Amino acid sequence: MISVQRADDRYTGGDEAVGILSRHAFSFGSFYDPDNLRFDAILACNEERLAPGAGFDEHPHSHTEIVTWVVEGELTHRDSAGHATVVRAGDLQHLSAAAGVRHVERNDGDVPLTFLQMWLSPLSPGGEPSYTIVSGIADSTPYALPEAGAMLHVRRLGEGERAAVPDAARVYVHVVAGGVRIGDEELGPGDSARIAEEEGLELVAAGTAEVLIWELSA
Repeated sequence: MISVQRADDRYTGGDEAVGILSRHAFSFGSFYDPDNLRFDAILACNEERLAPGAGFDEHPHSHTEIVTWVVEGELTHRDSAGHATVVRAGDLQHLSAAAGVRHVERNDGDVPLTFLQMWLSPLSPGGEPSYTIVSGIADSTPYALPEAGAMLHVRRLGEGERAAVPDAARVYVHVVAGGVRIGDEELGPGDSARIAEEEGLELVAAGTAEVLIWELSA
């Protein structure tokens, strides 16, 4: 089964009056769709666009694994565990909220910021919050998220290049930039595919493409 969600079908949220535009792949905030609550461990996949000076004031999280991928611009992050970083394009940020943490996310730069933020459900609740940042993660270098029974693969492909889709029980594919083909489906920027019980699939790039692939344990 391959179920495709187009970028234009995402729920639009945020507050453009204060420079925040959000696009949600799953039920989120005031938007509730009982048939679109999650996919395996993935609870949210939000594309956030912040104008210079805009951001999310301090707010709490708990029992959530939060993975952030910056597409363009720079994201300023501060949290109640004492971490203060600037996350740039190509960096991967992982905040394990565990029993509870508060953080601030802002665009303190002078150019627009776009980032993708994915929330995953942990296998076990509680514990101590933790924070990891991987700068300039290389193509095809997986990032393990054992707390959620998941693995993230970052793929950057040239025109015509192919990449295997993991033969996992569940796989979530998000196209960050460019276009790819999966089976008979053509995906463009912001499109995603939810894949279940498929084997032998490949991504084929139509031009330069950047893709995030979640391998899920189900």
